[in-house]
Amino acid sequence: MKKVLYSVFALLLTACGSTEMQNPIDREALVTRNNPHVESFDSLASLSVGNGQFAFTVDVTGLQTFPERYSKGVPLGTQSQWGWHSFANPQNYKPEDALKAYDFGRGHKELYACQFKEPGRPHDAANWLRENPHRLHLGIVGLELGNDVTLEDVTDVNQTLDMWKGQITSCFRVNGTDYRVQTVCHPRQDMIAAMVSDQAHTGIKLHFPYPTGQHADDACDWNANDKHHTELLSQDTQSAVLKRTLDETTYYVAVHWEGKAHFAEKERNYWVLTPEEDTLAFACEFLAEAPTAKTFPVYAETAEASATYWRNFWKNGGAVDFSHCTDPRAVELERRIVLSQYLLAIQCAGSMPPQETGLTYNSWFGKFHLEMIWWHQSWQALWGHEDLLNRTLQWYETVEPVAREIARRQGFKGIRWMKMTDPSGQEAPSNVGSFLIWQQPHFIYLAELLYRANPSQEIIQKYNNLVQETAAFMYSFATYDDMGGRYILKGCIPAQETLRAATTVNPPFEVSYWHYAMQVAQQWRERAGMQRNLQWDELIDKLSPLAYNEDGLYLASEDATDTYKDIRFTSDHMAVLGSVGILPMNKLIREDYMKNTLHWIWDNWNWGKTWGWDYPMTAMNATRMGEPEKAVGALLMDKRTNTYLKNGHNYQDSRLRCYLPGNGGLLTAVALMCAGWDGCEVQNPGFPKDGTWDVRWEGLKPMP
Repeated sequence: MKKVLYSVFALLLTACGSTEMQNPIDREALVTRNNPHVESFDSLASLSVGNGQFAFTVDVTGLQTFPERYSKGVPLGTQSQWGWHSFANPQNYKPEDALKAYDFGRGHKELYACQFKEPGRPHDAANWLRENPHRLHLGIVGLELGNDVTLEDVTDVNQTLDMWKGQITSCFRVNGTDYRVQTVCHPRQDMIAAMVSDQAHTGIKLHFPYPTGQHADDACDWNANDKHHTELLSQDTQSAVLKRTLDETTYYVAVHWEGKAHFAEKERNYWVLTPEEDTLAFACEFLAEAPTAKTFPVYAETAEASATYWRNFWKNGGAVDFSHCTDPRAVELERRIVLSQYLLAIQCAGSMPPQETGLTYNSWFGKFHLEMIWWHQSWQALWGHEDLLNRTLQWYETVEPVAREIARRQGFKGIRWMKMTDPSGQEAPSNVGSFLIWQQPHFIYLAELLYRANPSQEIIQKYNNLVQETAAFMYSFATYDDMGGRYILKGCIPAQETLRAATTVNPPFEVSYWHYAMQVAQQWRERAGMQRNLQWDELIDKLSPLAYNEDGLYLASEDATDTYKDIRFTSDHMAVLGSVGILPMNKLIREDYMKNTLHWIWDNWNWGKTWGWDYPMTAMNATRMGEPEKAVGALLMDKRTNTYLKNGHNYQDSRLRCYLPGNGGLLTAVALMCAGWDGCEVQNPGFPKDGTWDVRWEGLKPMP
């Protein structure tokens, strides 16, 4: 059976393969021609190294020498999966303090974690629970140039991120002295290493902030030295270990160096490593527990490990080469694709879901949003990096009890996945997020992508229970309409968040997602040797068709009959397009009406009120609708929220200077545009057939 599945999968790949027999893509040339190059200060052009669990972002000096100058750009973060902190809770606020009862006509009260505007305990409890825990900035590692040196004194900048090796090389001059700094991150440890060459014996500073607990910022409060402290635990001629204490939170920083150097405290929470030679090789590791290792890789070993990891990453995953295209837009599209692969591998490939700004700086207090995990990580299974997706999905098992309790307290069966959360899985109070449901089927979709990448009983055994319990909630959540003889979805806020939970009925994307995910859950039952659930089959058969108007345009929801007249329904996410694009065509949808809807949205949508993943969602819909010019046009539409910075980050606005769901959506859309979907008979279906888009690709998998 396994061989048959592999054979079918191979045929699917062939059916939607590249346009011609081709020579293997020169992976190294593809990657290196898109290496970002920085020649002057730009607060939005900071560069990062990382490993999915940990990331370190640097300025033009190759380290974090001038963090204050980047705080409003793409900040110089040092963040990890484990580094979290909570402020004191003297009022002993508990999650149940933020619960509020609602009645959506399903025959029982439902308790949701909400924000409260009125003063008093619920209001204060909700605010505290949203803010805590928050992700930590673990510490600044920069050049100690002295208080008199400013960023304006740094000249002749020549900085390159070599993505093939995972190394940043920074050459510059400060007051007549030439510097060369090479920076890498260890692929398996939360550690950076650097080689600093100069003739001024410049020191390395380790400067530690207190967290701000703010919604979106660099998480650095430099005016709270009395609230935390840094203790020297041990020191010898080549190393030192520091212990950081912030309220109830502790972590450790281990510093190792080669050659003669002096390590000393400059002031509270500020330490300096001063070399006695022109070249300093050092490594700095951040740890949740006190270090025990007797040996420690410094620069050369870390650089070699980094280069090996990244060569394997680029060689073993998917690749798309646009060098044979003559359309002038192809160069920029290739740049975005390669940089997005790198950024997502260092920011969004860890042991738990990523926040929307990754490991660069905090947004939503550093918490992550489970409705975004599909955008962050679906590409991994399609681009041959399913191991990265598997690493993250295992987190769901750890928070299953919390998700089960959410479903129970709301009167549903199974498990209801939370929206805005933290490593514990605790639900952050929100008057929007707590009512979203489209994060629910994501788990089934992502588990299915893992299975398609590796169709084995091991995957079924590992995730089938969570798939079944996820589907159990979905069936329980749907309401049967006796008068109409159909199932409806209500009492939710859809992906297009301008709609209200109290009035929304049958939002199109969510209905389509229920239809798709419940079918997949049934397939998993069969793969596991279980009987199909007949009640689920009835739900699949009787889900409501998508609502439309007299012009053959699909509505934002069944109740939103004024969809095309009310600005509320033509702003934010055009989620209706996700019904076909993210998802395959289904019996609830008429293709001609969906194509009408795509054309209307293209011409009339309020594109100034969109987000970065709306463009790849549009591209996926256009691809499945046979509109490849619109697919390419969507990916490269000249809009603020579709901007990709020099470092590859998807810029949204002054608050979200990087937005990784946009990067992930881009890669998923490109996989669909190249490799197609199940049953696709068109080669490169997302690219125009006018001779200007000779797109070559390898190692991509079709979407469902």
